[in-house]
Amino acid sequence: MGILVTDRDGKCLYSNKAYRKLCGWADDELTGSHWSAVIHPDDHEKTVQHWNAALLGQVSFMCEARLQSSDGEVIWTRRNAALMTDNLPNLGYVHTIEDISSYKAHERGRKQAEDQLFEEKERAQVTLDCIGDAVLSTDIDGRIVYMNGVAETLTGFSREEAIGRPLNEVFQVMDADTHQPVADPAQRAIQSDSIVALEADALLVAKDGVALAIEDSAAPIRNRYGVITGAVIVFHDARFSRETTTRMEYLAHHDALTGLHNRNAFYERFEQSRALARRHDKQMGLLFIDLDGFKGINDVLGHDSGDRLLVELARKLKACVRTTDTVCRYGGDEFVVLLSEIAQPDHAFAVADKIRETVAEPVVIGGQGMTLQLSIGVSVYPDHGETIDELLKKADMAMYRAKELNQKPAAGHSAPRLVSR
Repeated sequence: MGILVTDRDGKCLYSNKAYRKLCGWADDELTGSHWSAVIHPDDHEKTVQHWNAALLGQVSFMCEARLQSSDGEVIWTRRNAALMTDNLPNLGYVHTIEDISSYKAHERGRKQAEDQLFEEKERAQVTLDCIGDAVLSTDIDGRIVYMNGVAETLTGFSREEAIGRPLNEVFQVMDADTHQPVADPAQRAIQSDSIVALEADALLVAKDGVALAIEDSAAPIRNRYGVITGAVIVFHDARFSRETTTRMEYLAHHDALTGLHNRNAFYERFEQSRALARRHDKQMGLLFIDLDGFKGINDVLGHDSGDRLLVELARKLKACVRTTDTVCRYGGDEFVVLLSEIAQPDHAFAVADKIRETVAEPVVIGGQGMTLQLSIGVSVYPDHGETIDELLKKADMAMYRAKELNQKPAAGHSAPRLVSR
C-alpha cells in the first residue's frame, strides 16, 4: 500500500517506498511537489476538482484515477485521503494509494461482456419482433416468460399482461370440430423432449373471444448444461395459408379463366367415369369442340373481348350438360365434354346438337353482337376406343371433318354447323 503525507495544500511531506515504487519518483522529487502531479492528464482536472471540494468541506477524500509513472506506465489507483487533525490545526492529510489495475482490467472485461450480452439480447429481441411468426416461451412450470409482438397481436394479450401467467390462460387452443381444449403443446414438448406439432384444425381463442385458425410447433428449451428449463412455441395465422392451399388445389384442377376443369382434372374424371361405365355396363360420349374464327375475333376486338367470349362459351357448355358430366377447357379455343354413362351413342350426338343450337344464340361481347360457331367431333366409349388417347384422337379427327364441312357452304345458303362422328 502506498502512503503519502501532504500538507493542507496538497504538497508532499512524506512518501513510503511502496508509493515511490508505484509512481517511479525519487523521494527528493516527490517532496514539495503537489500530489496531483503524478495523475494522468486525462484524469487530472476532475480529480483536482474532487480534491478541492473535499478541502472546502473538510471531509475525507476518495477517488479512482490513473497514475502516470515516470517511465510512462499508466496505473489505475484508488486514493483515500483523511485529514490529520488530532484536534490540532493545519496538520495536513495522509493518503493511502492502492494499485487497482487488475481490478479495472477485470471490470473492463466484465463491462465488455455485459455490453456484448446486452447487444445479443437486444438483437434477439429485435429479430423475434420482426419475424412473421408468433413466439411464446415458458418456464418449466408452464408460465410465460417471453412473447414477441406477433404473439401479442394474435392472442390479444400484451407482454405485461402475459408474462408470469400460466400458458393456458393466454394461449387457449381448441379443436375446430369438437371445440374441446387441445393438449398443452409446451408440456408435450417438455415431456417428450422433442419438437411437437399442434393438431390439425386448431383454433386459438384470443382475449376478445375471437377464434383464429393457427398452425404451430413447440420445442423444449435447454440451458447450457443440457437441462430442460422450459419450452418455446412458434405459431402463425393459418387462414391465409389455408386459403392459399385451397386456391392452389383449385387451380391444379381448373382453368383460371373459365373455371372449367383443366386437362389434369379431365383425365382423372375420365378414369372415374370409365370405371362406373364398366361396372354398370354403360357407354360414355366424348365431344371435342372448337370455336370457329376465334383468332379473327381476338384480332378485331382484342384479347379482353376474346377472354369474355371464352367465359360465355364455358357458361353455355355447362348449361347444356348434366352435373355428372365434365366440361374441360382443353387448350386455347378447344373444349372437351365427357358424357358419363349414356345408354346409346345417339345421346352423345343429341347433346352435341343441343350445344350447337344453344351457342348459336347471339351474344354481345365488347359492345359487338355476334353468333358463336362451333365445330364438334364425337367419339363413343367403348365403340371408338377404351383409352382417353384413343377417344380424343377419334373425336379430334371427327371435329376437323366437321370444320371442313362447315367451311364449304352451299351456294346461296348460309353455312350449317355440322356435327361429325
